[in-house]
Amino acid sequence: MTAVHSAPRITPIEGLADAIRAALGASVIEIVDAHFELSVTVQREALASALETLRDRFAYQQLMEIAGVDYPERAERFEVCYHLLSVTKNHRLRVKVSTDEVLPVPTVTHLWPVAGWLEREVFDMYGVLFEGNTDLRRILTDYGFKGHPFRKDFPLTGYVELRYSEEQKCVVYEPVRLAQDFRSFDFMSPWEGAQYVLPGDEKAPAAPTPPAPPPPPPAQPAAPTVATPKTTETPAHTGAGEPANKEAAKRSRAKKGEAEAVTPARAPRAKKADAAPAAEQSAGKPKATRTRKPKASEGEA
Repeated sequence: MTAVHSAPRITPIEGLADAIRAALGASVIEIVDAHFELSVTVQREALASALETLRDRFAYQQLMEIAGVDYPERAERFEVCYHLLSVTKNHRLRVKVSTDEVLPVPTVTHLWPVAGWLEREVFDMYGVLFEGNTDLRRILTDYGFKGHPFRKDFPLTGYVELRYSEEQKCVVYEPVRLAQDFRSFDFMSPWEGAQYVLPGDEKAPAAPTPPAPPPPPPAQPAAPTVATPKTTETPAHTGAGEPANKEAAKRSRAKKGEAEAVTPARAPRAKKADAAPAAEQSAGKPKATRTRKPKASEGEA
């Protein structure tokens, strides 16, 4: 059974690989025919002549794309892929070369002018140098950008971030500041809340059901707040300040004096507790009587 591939099927040309190997000779390193696609790996120094031969003799008139690939474990970590299209044969061909950060790749701008922009993109994203390109500069990143974003050792967050400063009225560069840490995803069940088995989770162990949380304790009613009533102990305590208190005390004394002048003074009454012993004393003892001596007559005198 033939494996199904996601790439669109290209009708193969019988004997094309042998014809290309014979035409390019020693410059060919490897030819791979897989998934109905033909990939030709050539030596880096012979790239321009090999592409010219494929354009003129094999009718691959158009250069559709130049793509870069990074393999950090290789000595020549970068692979530059040229995608060619033959309009007359309705066929596509891939040509590949390998290089590193220092060794340049020959330019093909003299064969296809569109290669100028495509080579600039590979240089911007991977740092691959193209010898002979007279306008090799960044095309996607900013002027002051450092590094090459498509390299495998380049951090996903980058090194700097830019924003518009209202104070300086220009775009400023700042170190990257992450508002929160990267989230840790559970790749076994990426969709939360599903009540059915997701495709691919048939063999995954079922997660234990967490126990139900205990019910919250009943809320205690809040104690009512009792307001302390304000009382006025004396008429002088008006609550309107010291001057009002003095005026109220003055009026209170004046009213008290007028009341004493109108009411006559009364003798104080003896208390019953004090009058009882005096009565008992008068009842028990007789009153002493005084005897009056008679006056002497004149004769006796």
